[in-house]
Amino acid sequence: MRILAATFLFLYAVSALASSDQADTLADARKSENAELTVLYVPATGWAYLDDDDRLAGVTVELMRGFADWLRDHRDIDVELDFVEETDWSVFYGRVRDAEGGVFGIGNVTITEARREELAFSPAYLSNIAVMITRDDVAEVCGPASAPEALDELRALAFAGTLHETRLQSLRDEYWPELEIDRAGSNDEIIEAVSAGTHFAYIDAYNYYGARDRGAPLRHHPAFDDPGEEFGVIMPMNNDWQPLLEAFFEHDGGLMQSAFYRELLAEHLGEPVADLLASP
Repeated sequence: MRILAATFLFLYAVSALASSDQADTLADARKSENAELTVLYVPATGWAYLDDDDRLAGVTVELMRGFADWLRDHRDIDVELDFVEETDWSVFYGRVRDAEGGVFGIGNVTITEARREELAFSPAYLSNIAVMITRDDVAEVCGPASAPEALDELRALAFAGTLHETRLQSLRDEYWPELEIDRAGSNDEIIEAVSAGTHFAYIDAYNYYGARDRGAPLRHHPAFDDPGEEFGVIMPMNNDWQPLLEAFFEHDGGLMQSAFYRELLAEHLGEPVADLLASP
């Protein structure tokens, strides 16, 4: 029995390792001068989406393509990017955390000290503001203490696994013990539910302004604004490409101050959002 149990555990460990996402290391790429890198992404309008020609596009997609171009031009490494869709944000996060080698994740992940304990991050590619939204016919809510009465006919909705869910949990714990929080799997799902007048939610400011520009009947409640978040590309801790990704972000005065960055925001998110997010 002990031999069978040991054999089972060994096979389980081998299976788990084989199922993890893996890609070429920088150490190997320096020898061969080429590499295939894996980029896991969560579909998101403007950031990682299929355009009218069914080609993967978006701000973070083009950032990673820009990184590949920079590696070719400045480090003489010919890189091919393998973009892999993962629709579940929590699964996406875990896959990147548990990956091996040259694996990257683009899912608008907020940089936090707790996450730095299990993931490597690029420098920030976005300074974000989290906003609380309702349908536009809801009167402005002046603060968290008044939310239970002002929003008593609505349900809370959170993008599962994100800091927006944590924000709603804090609202519940401090001011609204009976609040029930429904969970969504995408920002589009949140916009649709809030526009229908059934839910309120936290969402990133760029998603709010983008949805408003597309005609969604939404209202922003400034008393709930939560500024200061920064998003980064994530990597497993063993990813030895991190220093080169940092160098790419910092070259020519810094990514977020570059014309390239602003053009990406304008093309994929619209001029108003580019004006909001791009550094002057």
